[in-house]
Amino acid sequence: MRLFINSGSPFARKCRIIVRELGLSTQVEEVPTMTLDSVPDHVAVNPFAQIPALATDEGTFVDSTLICEWLAAHHGPYPLYPQGEGYWAARQLEALADGILESAVKMVIETRRPESERSPSWLKRWEEGLRRGLTAADRLCAIAEGQPGLAEITLAAAATYTDFRFPHLDWQADAPRIVALRDHLEKRQSFIDTYPS
Repeated sequence: MRLFINSGSPFARKCRIIVRELGLSTQVEEVPTMTLDSVPDHVAVNPFAQIPALATDEGTFVDSTLICEWLAAHHGPYPLYPQGEGYWAARQLEALADGILESAVKMVIETRRPESERSPSWLKRWEEGLRRGLTAADRLCAIAEGQPGLAEITLAAAATYTDFRFPHLDWQADAPRIVALRDHLEKRQSFIDTYPS
């Protein structure tokens, strides 16, 4: 299996963490990819030239959540989500965490544009959404015992990515549960091995 990644991508990090939690590090080749280059091997797996993308003998997969679900279904078991009603709370938390990541990534992309082309109004809008998302997710957050589910993995990755890209944002006081979860999970080897760079 080949997983197209970028070491700074939080969406790729979700998949990289699951690969390690499943003990698949020797079976999954991580292929560092610059998305702007539209490398033919990468585009053959993901026509949008985005990461992550997973190439397997059974087919190709795009979207970080889908990749994690496919890996857990075919190489698990892995408890991505709780059973029963807890499933819906976990999926809601995961959706909020993905929204935080999307806002942060949009901000990164915008700040990489020439200063004369940047949109202060969009940067403000995305930052406000990121802050609201962190506050909303904090209300649903709890520290996972044992192997973390995909919602917790995504939320911890979002918190770390926000600090990694925007250390000047002072969001932690408004989301103390997320800080505790992040600090707890970042001690796991799967998180240590995939810390953004």
